[in-house]
Amino acid sequence: MHTTSATLAAAVTEGLEAEFMYRCETNTPEPARTVLGLATTRIADGVAMSMRNDPSGYWSKALGFGTREPVSAELIDRVLDFYRAQDSPRAAIQIAPSARPENWESILATRSLRPGTTLLKLACPIGEARPAGTTNLRVGPVTESDAQEWAAVIIGTFFGEPYEGLTDMYTALASHPDFQAFAVWDGSDIVAGASLFIDGELGHLNSGATLAGHRGQGAQSALIAARAEAARKAGCRWLVTEVAKPSSEGANPSLNNMQRAGLHVLYERQNVIWEGDNAGDVAAA
Repeated sequence: MHTTSATLAAAVTEGLEAEFMYRCETNTPEPARTVLGLATTRIADGVAMSMRNDPSGYWSKALGFGTREPVSAELIDRVLDFYRAQDSPRAAIQIAPSARPENWESILATRSLRPGTTLLKLACPIGEARPAGTTNLRVGPVTESDAQEWAAVIIGTFFGEPYEGLTDMYTALASHPDFQAFAVWDGSDIVAGASLFIDGELGHLNSGATLAGHRGQGAQSALIAARAEAARKAGCRWLVTEVAKPSSEGANPSLNNMQRAGLHVLYERQNVIWEGDNAGDVAAA
């Protein structure tokens, strides 16, 4: 771990990710909201988002808890009650290690919550961000006329195809005042994209994706550099992001790109998954 962890609390980084997700989903226009079955709410100091008809299984999440109100069994029950009310088939609950209570394992066991993916939270002061690599492709901000293609590239790369409702959500995101969208072009075609969310002095790097045929050409490193410069111009003091923790056998190019650009691992967070109240019984059958 880097000394950055002593000056940028988990509560700040978790809150930033929560606001990114919350504003992304609340900005979704109709009819996409209805098609996706989208609902959002604030619970205690965190947020919960349900996408009942999510074709990717990614967007139902609850996070940002433990800053003003301690994480407890009662708080988790309030979160689960929200998902039950929305008829959500699945949700991820994301609690930073420093916010977990002593009886966390008991809370998981008695509520059919199972371990999910592990993410690494990274950050660096804006002055430590540095360009890492070059590309011969064109890099720049996304205009209104580019937004739908940009969104389709990101959603299609992450989730296998540019699902209509999710693409509409990201198309709208490109014009949101708290976000800045960037793309990489090969000729007239967008081949990679990413977003910067700005919340006060914090810049959140998110949504970086490159089409398979254009990987290894420096697109993501260039997008990190472009967003770092935009964050600097916007007055940000920190850059924050999260990436999947690589397996012991594999590597994560996103993690490598972020670390080359100057970001450091603060901590790792294992998400937990809720798949309905009978998930434990089904698994045991």
